[in-house]
Amino acid sequence: MTTTDLPVPGLRGVPTSDVPQNRKEFTSDQEVRWCPGCGDYAILAAVQGFLPDLGVKRENIVFVSGIGCSSRFPYYLDTYGIHGIHGRAPAIATGLATSRPDLSVWVITGDGDGLSIGGNHLIHALRRNVNLNILLFNNRIYGLTKGQYSPTSERGKITKSTPLGSVDAPFNPVSLALGAEATFVGRTLDTDRKHLTSVLREAVAHRGTSLVEIYQNCNIYNDGAFDLLKDKDTRDDALIRLEHGQPIRFGADGELGVTRDPATGGLRVAPVAEVGLEQVLVHDAHADDPALAFALSRLSDPGSLAHTPIGIFRSVQRPAYDDLVREQLELARDEHGTSTDSGTEIGHSHLDQLLRGADTWTVGP
Repeated sequence: MTTTDLPVPGLRGVPTSDVPQNRKEFTSDQEVRWCPGCGDYAILAAVQGFLPDLGVKRENIVFVSGIGCSSRFPYYLDTYGIHGIHGRAPAIATGLATSRPDLSVWVITGDGDGLSIGGNHLIHALRRNVNLNILLFNNRIYGLTKGQYSPTSERGKITKSTPLGSVDAPFNPVSLALGAEATFVGRTLDTDRKHLTSVLREAVAHRGTSLVEIYQNCNIYNDGAFDLLKDKDTRDDALIRLEHGQPIRFGADGELGVTRDPATGGLRVAPVAEVGLEQVLVHDAHADDPALAFALSRLSDPGSLAHTPIGIFRSVQRPAYDDLVREQLELARDEHGTSTDSGTEIGHSHLDQLLRGADTWTVGP
């Protein structure tokens, strides 16, 4: 095993394997306990097939999850894993990433786990830019607890907990992440193996927090929620595939494009032949200003899903939280400690100064 600096920034400092690995080595011996036909199977297969390509040993990969159907994920990978408590996976993962730079740390969460009770943990992990890969499985329903509406369920959704239809305005996870100053935000589909893998590859290469929303079908409690984006008769006119540096065009023959509305300044979809190719926006995922990425995230109507962008909305560089914390610790050691010839540190750290300082009190008689 070597610890050379990988050309992938997101894996810098993570030991690599000298021996080629395959999918079987990343597949655990646990029985997969999802409902037959669940979209989670497709995501699991994609991840199991993708991990060997990283060149990282299994013992240097950790998957952390909360509660929900998606949170069984760590059981089915032969890596280290933590099945945490509801919504707290980003907090656990933050501690791991900060204390163990030799690990590739992943968070598996869902629209309920990550956006309801775990909402605060999620936005602060994004804001801090911890070096994590967060996969948010969005099936727009609570599956594990048998079909209640979730924070991403569309308005009017009839479920066991909303028999007359939900009156909540749903979260848009991509918009939420961009508003939290996330440095990497992507979206993909469970059944599009090629696209899913390509987005994961970009996410793991990113230094900092990457959030990937994965539209995932729950065939028991919300079957067909994303059929518009998957059916061969409708997907070309519904899906907008974002590619950095390319005009934002879609449709079977690229006949539709995303352009600025001259009246409002916002984005709209228009026939390219009508507005001209020069008016079609070119996607810039690396722009420091997230305004265009945010506007793209708002194109899709949460009810109909018409004109839904997928791909990488934003990928920009900003110092990672865990890197900065470790730099502070090294600086504190340099300023307040000395080393013996054997390398053992002696002297007074900040904690030593606090414990041995003059500001002390005697409590009791």
